[in-house]
Amino acid sequence: MSAIGRVFMAVGTLMLLFVAYELWGTGISEARSQKDLGHEFKQAQAKAPPVNEATTLDPPALPAGGAVAVIKIPKIGVEKTVVQGVGVPDLKKGPGHYPDTPMPGQQGNAAIAGHRTTYGAPFYNLDQLKPSDPILITTLQGSFRYEVMDTQIVRPSEVSVLDNTPDNRLTLTTCHPRFSASSRMVVTAKLIGVALPAPPPDTSTAQPATDPAGLSGGTTARGPAVMWGLAFAAIWAGAYGVRRWIGHKWIVWAVAAIPMAVTLFIFFENFQRLLPANV
Repeated sequence: MSAIGRVFMAVGTLMLLFVAYELWGTGISEARSQKDLGHEFKQAQAKAPPVNEATTLDPPALPAGGAVAVIKIPKIGVEKTVVQGVGVPDLKKGPGHYPDTPMPGQQGNAAIAGHRTTYGAPFYNLDQLKPSDPILITTLQGSFRYEVMDTQIVRPSEVSVLDNTPDNRLTLTTCHPRFSASSRMVVTAKLIGVALPAPPPDTSTAQPATDPAGLSGGTTARGPAVMWGLAFAAIWAGAYGVRRWIGHKWIVWAVAAIPMAVTLFIFFENFQRLLPANV
């Protein structure tokens, strides 16, 4: 019974550490990425050619994971650099633009996804937005103002929210409720002013969408997560065995602390990749 109790205590401690990593550890990584992306976007702005009515910016041609815009939502205190892409690596850096949708400011339905509880949680308070609240976006083509129209909760399989529209709008997507991925929150906003032309869609390589916000967890992290989890368990078991053998409890745990912390951190990094991309 004593051994079973220690196992439950260890599992509970690991769960608490993972929660701390998710809520605060991931934010450190996102803040570092945002700083680099901010510099990257300013450099791209300085090199961007002048914009005129015939100028187009083709989203698929933009580098994946690169800085493509800055989004500001004054109502909820958001100011983030937007990256190109909505995969797990992209959304770790900040809000991500769906490559198959127009860029903000262009004609049609531009869409951006963002985390709600991890990696800086840029869309944590997205539910507080009300009709007419402004959303300001700057791209390499200029600055644009959107005003919120409505908020809706949809199923993860509801892909129509990303369909192109005859009006010029911005669609923001994130998980709902907080700390869960059972549903999706979708905020739509209308463009105030004249839209820039958008490049024609490339239907030759288009793939049917299965998830409206790039939220499905990645399966490629299963192997590394298991491997690093076993590595952590092996180090812990080895340290526990040595402690029982030599009897110097605190010395053994002090020596084992660094490798245990490193393997646990890498395990959390891979395990987190199994979760929905913008929880």
